[in-house]
Parts: sequence; structure tokens; C-alpha cells
Amino acid sequence: MKKDFAVCLTNPVGFKGFAIAPDSLQSSGQFQWDDNKSYTIRHGSVVIAAITSCTNTSNPSVMLGAGLLAKKAVERGLSIMPYIKTSLSPGSGVVTYYLKESGVIPYLEKLGFDIVGYGCMTCIGNSGPLDENVVNTIEKNGLVCCGVLSGNRNFEGRIHPNTRANYLASPLLVIAYAIAGRVDIDFETEALGIDNDGKKVFLRDIWPTRNEIQEVENKHVIPAMFQEVYSKIELGSQEWQTLQVSESKLYPWSGVSTYIKRPPFFEGMALMLPPLRSIRNARCLLYLGDSVTTDHISPAGSIARNSPAARYLSENGLTPKDFNSYGSRRGNDAVMARGTFANIRLVNKLVTKTGPRTTHIPSQEEMDIFDCAERYREEGTPLILLVGKDYGSGSSRDWAAKGPFLLGIKAVIAESYERIHRSNLVGMGIIPLQFLPGQNAESLGLSGREVYNINIPEQGLKPGQHIQVEADCNVFDTILRFDTEVDITYYKNGGILNYMIRKMLN
Repeated sequence: MKKDFAVCLTNPVGFKGFAIAPDSLQSSGQFQWDDNKSYTIRHGSVVIAAITSCTNTSNPSVMLGAGLLAKKAVERGLSIMPYIKTSLSPGSGVVTYYLKESGVIPYLEKLGFDIVGYGCMTCIGNSGPLDENVVNTIEKNGLVCCGVLSGNRNFEGRIHPNTRANYLASPLLVIAYAIAGRVDIDFETEALGIDNDGKKVFLRDIWPTRNEIQEVENKHVIPAMFQEVYSKIELGSQEWQTLQVSESKLYPWSGVSTYIKRPPFFEGMALMLPPLRSIRNARCLLYLGDSVTTDHISPAGSIARNSPAARYLSENGLTPKDFNSYGSRRGNDAVMARGTFANIRLVNKLVTKTGPRTTHIPSQEEMDIFDCAERYREEGTPLILLVGKDYGSGSSRDWAAKGPFLLGIKAVIAESYERIHRSNLVGMGIIPLQFLPGQNAESLGLSGREVYNINIPEQGLKPGQHIQVEADCNVFDTILRFDTEVDITYYKNGGILNYMIRKMLN
């Protein structure tokens, strides 16, 4: 990890690249903590350490191993810096059961790994806010600080807006990196810290043996635990049991809820199929590069205070402490549309700085992406995206297709697509077009500032056929990535949702 991080620091901006200038590699910043002590962080400092993920935290061997490592670390007098946000979110109540029975909970808690809940936590971006002193120091000094987690996803901007580098590790290594306080450490040659006797402590000194783990596992992980926990799983908590619910089979939409809102996907839908039409006088909303993930398109993490989504929530009477995350508000299309492409690590070639901004081409005004899409909507201008390879990689997130649909995007022109995301675009009635082999936006001389016409035949649309695109005076062919006749059926209906409604009514 040490070598990887060093390379990433100086790589060009993009996937695993932060473009830190040579004269800024030693940048650091200081801040005061609640204990009135001064702390210094720099590139590579760990600020989030989370034992998380529903899958990885359900493995008794690694969880008990983490507990035993914590026990040995505490007994040697090691600790974790107080500003590092630590958490433990097991995938099951059984995990809590055997951690308690084995006696390792107090040691995990001593290091800050308290059990904070169950289910999707830091892994999906629900880490919660970092302390403002830490955030201000990171932003003021342009630091690449890190998250280390036992999750299964670490795409850019997913874990937290201020942890630009995030590494996946076993629960044991999450604790080890938290103790070290940095990711640029060689555990073989560098000590984790100094013990109570003033001696250096290396990772090998506190790493539990396989026999130690097996002995505890055999003693404390027993079938009766699983039977007891899962026999009560349908009861839920007392709060769950006392919820008041309507007897109606129809959901009673609330006009004031900022969590669940009636979606607009069927507004203006007619029973008869609309005629196929070419896309005329379109503008490029974003010109993106390679490896744009679904976390770039529809982040699930915290809602930035200066974002369009934050303004919407503020207008509805909420304060920043109640904004919560995009993931928690996925039932509200107004929030999710405003959060589309709201990733702080988005690299858009229509603007000079990284972040969720773009340029309204006719006026040359730079603005938030949602605001720009709304301006185009008011002008009656359809939108497209220009992107590179592997568009839509990562989690198969439905809002990564719903969000662009709500922004008014009619087509995406990419070098290649992630398989499931291509299908999701089709499902929302967005046309996935692919550059011919050996071609891309750059080789064709596209700037993203052209007016685009996409010529869709009114009859005889076929999977994989060539579709002509006009970009001002530049005319080129693309491949229609409707891969099956079913894709074409969905598109003719305006997406799979409209198709299902028409099928039910006919």
C-alpha cells in the first residue's frame, strides 16, 4: 500500500491519480482537538477507519482476529489518534453476540471501534461527518487523506468527500492502519508505535496466530447463538413494533416528506406509444473521461452544504445536521436529481476544476450541474454526455440511470459501457451509443461545445446498427448499443417502467 499510495499521489488526476506537485508532497496541517492538544495530518493520514460491510464482518475468523489484535494492542499500550473516525458495524447481531462472549468488545471499544449499528454504513458512504477542524485542515492544505475499511467498495468520493484515497483491508488491518495513523507504512520494517516499556511494537508482535483465533472461535461461535438471534429477527425493535401504519394497499404520499416523494416517471405518459424521433439541437452537459463509476454518477454519501440538494433541503426547513446522505434519501427524486454527478472527484473537461460543475455552453457560464440541466430544460434543449471507456462501472445503482433521465439526458456517447449500467440506461429510455473501434471524442476532434443531432430512424430500428451523429460540421457514425429486440421495445416505450404500465393496462 505504501508504494501504491506514493505513485497515486503524483499520477495525473483521474482513477488512482491526485496530481500532487513535487513541491507539495510534504504538505501538512495542524489543528487543535478537544483535548487541547495539537495534531498534524498530511498526505496519507488516516482519518476514517471502519470495520464494516455486511459480508466481511460476518466471517468469525477475521472478526475474532480483529478482537484479539485489539486486545494485544491495548495490552501493549497502543492507541489510536482521537481525530480518526473509527466504527464497527457488524453484518449480523450474531457477530455482536460472539464478540461479547469472547471478551474482546472492551478492547475494541478502547481503540474506538464501538458498535454503531448494522447494515450499510461506511461501505456505502454512511460514515457521517468528520470533525470540522479535520475537514478545514484537509481542505486548506489540499491534503490527500485516507479511509481504510473492510468494505467491498472504495470508488472515488464514495466513502467520504474528504477522503480522496480509500483502501480496502481486512478487519485486522483496519485496526493496524488506524493505530499507525497513516497508509504509507511498511509493516515489515516500521513500528506501529511504542509500548508501555518504551519498546517498538511491530504488527507481527500483536498479530494473533491462526491457532489463537481457532481456539476462541471453537469455544464461542456455536449454533445456539445463530438460532437465538434469528428466531427473533422478525420481531424487530420496540420502535419497529410500535410503528403506526395504514391499512390501505396504496401508499399515502406525503406532500411534506423530504425522504419519500411521489416520483415523476409517469408524468405525461400516454397509453399509445409515442413516435420515434431524432434528437435535435442537443447540447453536451458533461464531457467525461474513462472509468466513470456509478458513484461518480449518483453518489450515496453525505450531502455537501453548498450543493443543489442542500439548498433544496434548506428550503424545506432542514438544517445541515439533518441533511443525512443521498443513500438515505433515494426515495426523493428531487434530492436524487440534484445529487446526480454531485461527486467532488468528477473530472469534467468542460470546466477547469475537479468537482460537480459544468459550463452552460450558450452563455459560457459555469454553474452546478443540476442548475445547468435546469437552464437547458427551460430553453427546451435536450442533453447528451460524452464519455470514455467503462462508463458506469461499479455498483449497479438504479439512480445512476434515473438521475440522468431526470436531468434531461437523452443519449450517452461512450467508448464502452459496463454491462449492467448499459442495460439500466436502456431501461430509463436513454440511448447508449458507442464510438466505432479506434475512435473517441478526442480523436474525432470533439470539444463538447458543439450542437448535436442524433439521427434516429423512425422505422426499422435494429440492435447494433450504426447511428449517425452530427456535431456542428463534424459527422460520424456510432454503434447503437441496443443489444436485443427487448432493448428496442423498452426504448420505444420510453423505458421499462412505461413498458410495464402499458403492459398492465393493455
